[in-house]
Amino acid sequence: MDKPKKILIADDNAEIRDIVEILLTSEGFEVIKAEDGQKAVELADDSIDLYILDVVMPAKSGFRTCLELREKTTAPILFLTAKTQDSDKTMGFSAGGDDYLSKPFSYAELISRVKSLLRRYYVYKGKTEKQENELTCGDIRVDTDKQSVKIGEKEINLTDIEYKILALMLSHRKKVFSAQNLFESIWEEPYFYSANNTVMVHIRNLRKKLEKNPQNPQYIKTAWGKGYFID
Repeated sequence: MDKPKKILIADDNAEIRDIVEILLTSEGFEVIKAEDGQKAVELADDSIDLYILDVVMPAKSGFRTCLELREKTTAPILFLTAKTQDSDKTMGFSAGGDDYLSKPFSYAELISRVKSLLRRYYVYKGKTEKQENELTCGDIRVDTDKQSVKIGEKEINLTDIEYKILALMLSHRKKVFSAQNLFESIWEEPYFYSANNTVMVHIRNLRKKLEKNPQNPQYIKTAWGKGYFID
């Protein structure tokens, strides 16, 4: 029998923590609860498959918590929040979040988002559906069977979003992707003006991980005024 997926919920509202725990455990998930962002970071480890974070928490916001979690894990992060402005979504995505669910939320929508994120994550990690293929550019090798990325013999640890951006651009060498192209293709949401910043942050993070000199990138290049491409 498969081991149940483990989900950490961080929210300073005990009632919401308890409601989410009941919903998730009824679907067969194992749940860990944290009353704030600091506790979530302390509890984070490789056994946790998904994180659900409130945005407004004392001491450490959900965005700050997400940034710190991204130093430890590539597991998907879902924001649960009453903040619904486009700028809030941009901050969440830029911090490394994968999805955003507004309060009040429907129980069915929460479960649907959780299952979708987990399914995508485990496909990305190469633990389910596989396809035999390899994408290359210089020293970069993307094994789309194992969903892994290497520069030479060094494995590069990417988030799901970072991986999808890289794989998309490598699959269409020389094509210039505008911020809108990338956002709508990767996030699968309608483009909004401040989403441009979200894309810029993820491109910058990718360059930090892939480039010897991110200020003078060898792989992910900028077509000024148009977008990004891999030559």
